[in-house]
Amino acid sequence: MCFSLRYSLRRLLPATALLLSTTVLATDLSSLPNQVRNSLDSARIPASAMSLAIIPLEGQGIAQYVNADQEVNPASTMKLVTTYAALELLGPTYQWRTSLHGTGPIENGVLQGDLVYRSSGDPKVTLERMWTLLRDLRAAGVKEVRGDLVLQPADMRMPLNAQPFPDDGNDPSKPFLVEPDPLLTNLKVLTLSSYGERGGVRIHLEPALPEVTIDNQLKLLPKVNSCPWPNIAYAIKDQGTQAQVTLTGALHEGCSVQRYMSALDAATYTGSALRSLWQEMGGKISGTTRVGYMPSGAQQLAYNDSADLVSIIRDINKFSNNTMARQLFLAIGRDQRAPGDVDDYQAAVRSIDEWMSRKGMRPKGLVLENGSGLSRVERMTARDLAMLLEHAWKSPYAAEFIASMPLAAMDGTMRRRMLNTPVAGRAHIKTGSLRSVRAIAGITQDANGKSWAVAAIVNHPAAGASRQALDRVLTDVHRRSSTEMATNQ
Repeated sequence: MCFSLRYSLRRLLPATALLLSTTVLATDLSSLPNQVRNSLDSARIPASAMSLAIIPLEGQGIAQYVNADQEVNPASTMKLVTTYAALELLGPTYQWRTSLHGTGPIENGVLQGDLVYRSSGDPKVTLERMWTLLRDLRAAGVKEVRGDLVLQPADMRMPLNAQPFPDDGNDPSKPFLVEPDPLLTNLKVLTLSSYGERGGVRIHLEPALPEVTIDNQLKLLPKVNSCPWPNIAYAIKDQGTQAQVTLTGALHEGCSVQRYMSALDAATYTGSALRSLWQEMGGKISGTTRVGYMPSGAQQLAYNDSADLVSIIRDINKFSNNTMARQLFLAIGRDQRAPGDVDDYQAAVRSIDEWMSRKGMRPKGLVLENGSGLSRVERMTARDLAMLLEHAWKSPYAAEFIASMPLAAMDGTMRRRMLNTPVAGRAHIKTGSLRSVRAIAGITQDANGKSWAVAAIVNHPAAGASRQALDRVLTDVHRRSSTEMATNQ
């Protein structure tokens, strides 16, 4: 069965069925390092729940595989597949261009026509870059737009049957849940800050979009020597084109708190952000905001290029950004799109499969849903994930790829892990976390400075307690000699 067909069929299976299908093939449990096994025992997690693959990369040591052929949910370590594929399929210098175009002449600072904002599907259009784009529009001689603000979406073919991630938190405003979109800007993030001041609790929203209203019901409490954890509840009613945030609870004078959230649909957020920033600059747009396409002959007035792909994948892997990963996954599909592809998700799956085949990788049971790991459906084996890292080690872009992963005890999602251990600063590790899933994967060094590819994945209802066991995988690799696999100490 070809990969794409297998992918399509497996997407139809419920996640529970897939979980049940991965509880077999437990092999060679005795080779788990004792400290790892003891940590699993303490967390009441059976050894069979951990899939482990460790591969020496510089000719030293012995490869080790424990339950490595189970098809498991890898959580965010799946981002390594997407980002490595992007480096080789799109190239490390790949960029996205966002631009502004005018449909009429400029007379005395007035654009006699529409202003067209052309999106490119950039995974990271920030408010700062949008401000720079509008500043360049001012430099081009425009102070007022007589026509409409037209939002032209990127050429992205979204799947019609895509389902939102079933998050356990029941809070769709969480930024990590933001869906990819052809008009995505600033990841649709709103920063809501609350300040306890003498006259009451002051609220500040950034960006201050008029479509978002704040109902501040917070009470002010007396000053304290040390600010406690704030007792504030946020109720968000998001209707796409309008949103209301109600704050209840209390905050002590002299204390402050910030909450990040997402709201509004992408078109509303982007159009409102453009208008608000332009107004702050003293600009004016007379017409309405609408989604459309610029006519032929429209003049480019300003543009802004994204950082290169190396910088983009660094943000994705260091901070495990789901939305950027999903947007990048679609970019792969769009760039590699073939006539038979129904949408860019399908194009990405096909092109990644073909890329793996060309490199001699034929992963067993790989299931890609969106390439970010924010999925109950995605599957991969620890062996295949470690082998992908082994291939990446030999890639011309190995340095760029490895540097994109969090550095143990230093930054990203690993900044608080492996502190005061010999592994600190010597392991580039991508983490993964979902309900019933914890994972690590990356490149780590032993005490002799030799590098190893490591993938360790726990699928179990108590996986949240497996962090120590996963960390001990890395410390065990660090102490290995050239002929050892696992310690009995």
